[in-house]
Amino acid sequence: MRFDRVALGPVRAAARSSRGIFEDEAGRAIDALLAGPLPEAVGRSIVEHHVLERVTAQMLEAAATKDGEPHFEALTAQVVQSPAFRRALTEVLTSPEVRHALTSQTAGFGQEVAASGRARLEQLDDQLPRKPSESTRAFGGAASRGVALVIDAALAQLAYLIVGGSLALILELAGGLSRGAIAGGLFGGGWFVVTAIYFVAFWSITGATPGLALMRLRVVTAAGAPPSVPRSIVRFVGLILAIIPLLAGFVPVFFDKRRRALQDFMAGTVVVRERP
Repeated sequence: MRFDRVALGPVRAAARSSRGIFEDEAGRAIDALLAGPLPEAVGRSIVEHHVLERVTAQMLEAAATKDGEPHFEALTAQVVQSPAFRRALTEVLTSPEVRHALTSQTAGFGQEVAASGRARLEQLDDQLPRKPSESTRAFGGAASRGVALVIDAALAQLAYLIVGGSLALILELAGGLSRGAIAGGLFGGGWFVVTAIYFVAFWSITGATPGLALMRLRVVTAAGAPPSVPRSIVRFVGLILAIIPLLAGFVPVFFDKRRRALQDFMAGTVVVRERP
């Protein structure tokens, strides 16, 4: 049995007990200080003596180079070129939230532009006929139909280029048949076939080609349904005949109450406006 432990035991016990008492007293003192006006006084003093401004100025001065110019540009370049920053930037830009936001903004902008264009074309349509009326405004006019035809012609030409390019490759592999009258006849007839399939398919299935759909127009019969395949073929032939004499087949659109063109008279169809 060691006598130093016996002798120091009471002292240690007293120290432990007094430490708990001191901690309680310190906690009560801190609570009393925080409950009083001291925090507000400290805050007012910090504002009055511009402590934050002085600390910021000292930090900027400490960050200056020996020439007296801050080297934030070098620090910024170092941060931007760091692998961690690049990873974080890549994760942010490729995140589903950012893609969804960009898609929503792009779609919204595209819809706004398309709606504005349609509204302007409809106003132009209503100014072209001599006697516009509510019944006349329910049908597609010359301006909106002309824009739709240009769009559809471009898309049909693109489809023909794809089909024609594929056909040219096949003929070239077959031994050079792409040179000569046979190939010319094939490509000339191919344009007519591809364009006819483009218009007839869209008219008979949905009643609207992509150009008409963009303008919110639709081809329907007297019953309000999309035209059948035979009727769509007749309408396509009428469309070609309306275009050949310098678009003279579209002149009736300006005078007819239902704004019908030559192809509409031949196929018994009308082009109606769709309201959202």
